[in-house]
Amino acid sequence: MRVLITGGAGFIGSHLCDRFLADGHDVIAMDNLLTGTTDNIAHLIGHERFLFIKHNVTNYIYLKGPLDAILHFASPASPIDYLELPIQTLKVGALGTHNALGLAKEKGARFLLASTSEVYGDPLVHPQPESYWGNVNPVGPRGVYDEAKRFAEALTMAYHHYHGVDTRIVRIFNTYGPRMRLADGRVVPNFIQQALRHEPLTAYGDGMQTRSFQYVDDLVEGIVRLLHSDETEPVNIGNPREFTIREFAELVNRLTGNPAGIVFKPELRITDDPQTRQPDITKARRVLGWEPKVQLQEGLVRTIAYFDELLREEGVKAYTMKDVDQLGITRITAETLERLAGTERLHVSFDADALDPSVAPGVGTPVPGGLTYREGHLLMELLAESGRVTSLDIVEVNPVLDTRNQTAEVMVGMAASLLGQRIL
Repeated sequence: MRVLITGGAGFIGSHLCDRFLADGHDVIAMDNLLTGTTDNIAHLIGHERFLFIKHNVTNYIYLKGPLDAILHFASPASPIDYLELPIQTLKVGALGTHNALGLAKEKGARFLLASTSEVYGDPLVHPQPESYWGNVNPVGPRGVYDEAKRFAEALTMAYHHYHGVDTRIVRIFNTYGPRMRLADGRVVPNFIQQALRHEPLTAYGDGMQTRSFQYVDDLVEGIVRLLHSDETEPVNIGNPREFTIREFAELVNRLTGNPAGIVFKPELRITDDPQTRQPDITKARRVLGWEPKVQLQEGLVRTIAYFDELLREEGVKAYTMKDVDQLGITRITAETLERLAGTERLHVSFDADALDPSVAPGVGTPVPGGLTYREGHLLMELLAESGRVTSLDIVEVNPVLDTRNQTAEVMVGMAASLLGQRIL
């Protein structure tokens, strides 16, 4: 088969690229990289049966040659994304789906729409079968995503009935795994990166809302089976085992060895956030012979390992002394840190004018005679871990404040938050 995957550089789309290539098919990944990244498909570049096209599917899609299948996965999918990108979310659900369906009609290709459990809204039926029509607020903050997907489903069925396009609809429930973004904003990456930094996990609400988590490999298997089936009505693909957010947080802390616990922030919960989410997968079992295989703990172990490596690459993990040399930082050595951690007062100097004003905190630029942001952040984490420094001086080598970066304020704030001690 020759397959087009829109959103092919995204979390799920990139895993689908891997699977279809492994099954011997030709794959075209199309993505405008709004929320996707070429990092997810870098390992496929140069593959003889893989092609990447950067394109926004809300514009007309042109492809030469035949197509056997189109999997439409282009869309922001995290609340943090569709709250920041509401118009783009609606456009890709409407115009993007229309363009992809038009291409399927032109090519005579089978079309599979990536829909979502969010079409059920904050459900009044539990668990949610495909026959449930949902409880959605169309004008709430989540409405842009919920209604975009509901419209996309309606448009897909219209093309199926009116134009005879061979269509499939998958309703995807909470999915996690490698290639989720650090800044995704959903509960899995949020909890894992907080746990790896040994920070308290922040639960939005009282922790009693429920979710069902499926590992990405299980989802991909379900999608492949649905594509090759004769089922044209929507099918739920998700893990029916339900956990409270509190239970999930406790599991993440246990697997990462995080002693910092959980904090509950009811005020941070997004309006219309569902209280319950659990798929009824009776239809998937009956029609596709599918059910999830990967247990939550097993999938989390794999996902934690991925995020641990990602955080190490970005230099933001709560490193211990023995980890320092692995970062390639030559000016701050483990021996130096051991010596500094044995003092009660630390004098940190840095050169504000030597910092690139375009560099955000956390990304270092070498500073003659001083520290980079990255080194400073790492140093303070290590000293905070030692618990032996009681006060800290922050001094600029050049006394002229770089107001573009507000360097001194950033460094002092960083120290205060990490050390939780008196800043002189």
